[in-house]
Amino acid sequence: MSHLNDSELPFSLLQFYSTAPYPCSYLAGEQAVSQVATPTHLISTEVYGDLVRAGFRRSGVFTYRPMCPQCQACVPVRLPIALFTPNRSQRRSLKTHASLHARELPLMYFDEHYHLYQRYQAVRHSGGGMDQDSHEQYSHFLLQSRVDSRLIEFTENGVLRMVSIIDVLADGLSSVYTFYDPDVPGASFGTYNVLWQVAQCAANRLPYLYLGYWIRNSRKMAYKANFRPVEGLINGEWRPLDLADVEAQYPRSSSRSGC
Repeated sequence: MSHLNDSELPFSLLQFYSTAPYPCSYLAGEQAVSQVATPTHLISTEVYGDLVRAGFRRSGVFTYRPMCPQCQACVPVRLPIALFTPNRSQRRSLKTHASLHARELPLMYFDEHYHLYQRYQAVRHSGGGMDQDSHEQYSHFLLQSRVDSRLIEFTENGVLRMVSIIDVLADGLSSVYTFYDPDVPGASFGTYNVLWQVAQCAANRLPYLYLGYWIRNSRKMAYKANFRPVEGLINGEWRPLDLADVEAQYPRSSSRSGC
């Protein structure tokens, strides 16, 4: 287990500010606050890796972490590759999607990707705001990066099925965002994508896959606990995510917010 102390991190040239409260994306009716790292041009891949290990994520060129008053519902999680073994359902996903073909493309705009993104948002996240994203908003969100980012396209018999953005860090991959065809019966593209990223970590001898935030009461985010043994950053320390232990520290109260 590794303990992180913000005062020991190489952030001497960075400044941090807290946003005004805004509607939480994951827990309905709640307000969230984020801590944002600036200036963005100083956040190189190396610095960003340190920030990720301290619980930060990025959206486009903006690097942030949840800093909600009296709320710790968002738990940064990562998967230790050497300890992971897929369960039966995950092995079934690998078999179901064995015909998918992955290729890396330049981190740039493609109409076909944007149209798939629109379909995905309309079906999976209708009313969440992102289902109304223009292509400029889409590009700012996923295609702007100051770190080592990769765009991976997945096709099946020439048909676009999924797009994934990942960041390459010194100690692993960081999963930024994935969207996929929401209309394929029986598909488990999201699960397959995580397993594909696990395989990439293993092939490149990278010890961790960073999966963003796990939020118990958010169906969008709770799935990450299905990949075991997942680790959580709790009180500045990366350790195995014991769900009972997390429940004791961060109860299910609906009065809590997250981001």
